[in-house]
Amino acid sequence: MKFGSIPIAEAAGSVAAHTVRAGDAIVRKGATISVQDAEKLAAGGLTEIVAVQLEPGDIDENTAAEHLARAIAGRAVVTEAPFTGRVNLFAAAAGVLTIDTALIDMLNGIDEAITVATLPALKAVVAGEMVGTVKIIPYAVQERQIAEALERLGTGKPIAVTEYKLKSVAVVSTLLPGLKPSVVDKTLRVMAERLEPAGGEIVLEQRVPHESPPLARAIREAAAGPADLVVVFGASAITDRRDVVPQALVEAGGRIEHLGMPVDPGNLMLIGELDGKPVIGAPGCARSPKENGFDWVLQRCLAGMPVRRADIQGMGVGGLLMEIISRPQPRAPGHAAVAPVAGLVLAAGRSTRMGADNKLLQPVRGEPLVRHAVKAQIASRATPVLVVVGHQEAEIRAALEGLDVRFVRNPDFADGLASSLKAGIAALPAEVEGVVVSLGDMPNVTPGVIDRLAQAFADRPDAVAVVPTLLGHRGNPVLLSRALFSRVAGLWGDEGARRLLEAAGDAVEEVPLDDPAIAIDVDTPEALKALTGAPVRS
Repeated sequence: MKFGSIPIAEAAGSVAAHTVRAGDAIVRKGATISVQDAEKLAAGGLTEIVAVQLEPGDIDENTAAEHLARAIAGRAVVTEAPFTGRVNLFAAAAGVLTIDTALIDMLNGIDEAITVATLPALKAVVAGEMVGTVKIIPYAVQERQIAEALERLGTGKPIAVTEYKLKSVAVVSTLLPGLKPSVVDKTLRVMAERLEPAGGEIVLEQRVPHESPPLARAIREAAAGPADLVVVFGASAITDRRDVVPQALVEAGGRIEHLGMPVDPGNLMLIGELDGKPVIGAPGCARSPKENGFDWVLQRCLAGMPVRRADIQGMGVGGLLMEIISRPQPRAPGHAAVAPVAGLVLAAGRSTRMGADNKLLQPVRGEPLVRHAVKAQIASRATPVLVVVGHQEAEIRAALEGLDVRFVRNPDFADGLASSLKAGIAALPAEVEGVVVSLGDMPNVTPGVIDRLAQAFADRPDAVAVVPTLLGHRGNPVLLSRALFSRVAGLWGDEGARRLLEAAGDAVEEVPLDDPAIAIDVDTPEALKALTGAPVRS
């Protein structure tokens, strides 16, 4: 291929390298110059033109792009007509995009004139979505280069769509006291929306206690039915292979393939199988419609693609789907830039609904229940951490032995929750601009939840409070700014901060967390048994 200026008298049959105008004549970039075009340009006073002249062995850009695009388009992928050296490729059906990365890299390495670009491998696509493009950079390439590309491709079709095959899904939800039915209802609606692009539907829905025996029975029943895939939404996050959801899968006769994934949101996910059917233990973020690691696994399962341990472990690069708020430094100046956020755990109550036992002293995962709430505060950005004590003060102090906390006595604990909140607020250091208030009977709240509230407080300096939400419902803990400290004095009895938050209106920052832990506390012996799977002990 020759490229450069040539006399206009010799331009017929060449390709215009740029758009040119002369007199009334115009020839567009990339157009083949006809005899008439050359005559009109000459009449307009043009004597030379920058053009491309093909030589023996050259192939024009459109023909080259078309040959290559057709060669790489695999199953359920179609090509459009070439234009300006480009051919786009589109999905002909909904499914998961599969890319042979090595072949694409090979094509791009043949010559700088040849380029192939695609969407990310294993991305979910819909019919009509562009999945790739072939672009020939110059106006022509040597025919041997395209021949080499086709030869090295062989029978390989590096761009294809694996269509969705599994259509029927069974959903099992576990329940704990305090988890509102509306949360489960909305989870099912979100799940149905996820299945819609794949043409799938929920054919079986069950709700069982958050205990391994009833959950195992539900999983067996779901796998034995018409469903192609079983999804379990646990009322509590999966943190260990011995936790309720993975244990129930094993008791049902199934197998755990992998627990956890290097994708965030989506870390706490389980993948396994029972009777040849995939079983997914969904992470808490799967209750939200926002993209998370659950989507990646669900889409591949629906396409009939096996998801193995190595597949999960290979998801780390590109697996950070959202900014993680619990990092050492705030991303914008605000409250946290000038003063720390303190932590406050209310642990002075009498646990009247528990009967004679103090719920805060009951064993949960090998430790007193209250110790979990306090350790979450200590492991977060909150500092210092204060614990309000009253009822069975000595026993609570002993349960928290060795932890770096400051104890605050509430002699009026019998008057209700408000008295503990007042005592805690009054004991805060003067430099504290905000405090995260935790309830001692919520052992599943993690340090990450507390840090999310602290970061939201730093990012919105005008907020008087920050609250977590689960599918639109407010939960605990809550962060109160110093602007509300004086108003706490007006609370009485078992009033918590709810009245203050309602009065604050839009000055309250809501943080969607999609974590059932923020809505589950332990108020009754039944709630404690559901949480631990063991009888209540004094």
